[in-house]
Amino acid sequence: MKERFQIIKGAESFYFKGSEIGILISHGFMGTPQSVRFLGESLARYGYTVLGVRLKGHGTHYRDLEKCTHEDWFESLERGYKELKQRCTSVFVIGQSMGGTLTLKLAHKYREIKGIMLINPALNVPAYEHLKEATKPKFIIEEKPDMNVKNVYEITYDLAPIKAIHELQKIMEMTPALLPSIQCPVLGIQSAMDHVVPPENTDFIIENIGSDVKEKLVLTNSYHVATMDYDKEKIVKYCHSFVQQQVGDKSVYQ
Repeated sequence: MKERFQIIKGAESFYFKGSEIGILISHGFMGTPQSVRFLGESLARYGYTVLGVRLKGHGTHYRDLEKCTHEDWFESLERGYKELKQRCTSVFVIGQSMGGTLTLKLAHKYREIKGIMLINPALNVPAYEHLKEATKPKFIIEEKPDMNVKNVYEITYDLAPIKAIHELQKIMEMTPALLPSIQCPVLGIQSAMDHVVPPENTDFIIENIGSDVKEKLVLTNSYHVATMDYDKEKIVKYCHSFVQQQVGDKSVYQ
């Protein structure tokens, strides 16, 4: 009998209706929309239409994640983009960690995307490197979420499926080749101290992406899960300014 797992309370996708400027947000590997909800709610207050997607296999049970491929995760993000595109004339995309990796693939496929914001995007995860050829164990114990702030709870899994880690590694390995042909404006948001994804990942993307408009923000008080950390309000401010710059409203800089 096929196992059916319910969505964990608080891990659901979210949607806020606003203007014709849409912002699509993706969480990262093992995370859920809960990790980016503050960002979504805050941007919605500026009047944007905001959609935070739940990637397939996330926010339910790690056995769900074990069955997923990186194509499944991309399809989750792509479906969200198509939904938002039906309702909005301009769409921007924000991705955290693996969500940033998926965002790059989306921007490569859909050239009309107005801009992307990448928060500690993942091209390699050193802690998983030794597992590239591993088949056993089927699951590994996952470390606690990497945050500088204390007493903040992120909904995630305690166990990470080896199969899912291999899928993450596949999408990360495929991404560098896409960078030169991505043309939309990009904002790279990088934690100076990140114990999961080396900050150099963001530098590499900024240096190699084909975009004419490239901006970078360095966070000095947050670790990997920056959208739940001390600099989360700074992320909101810079994402809002970046979007306004692309749609032609310079007033946010005055």
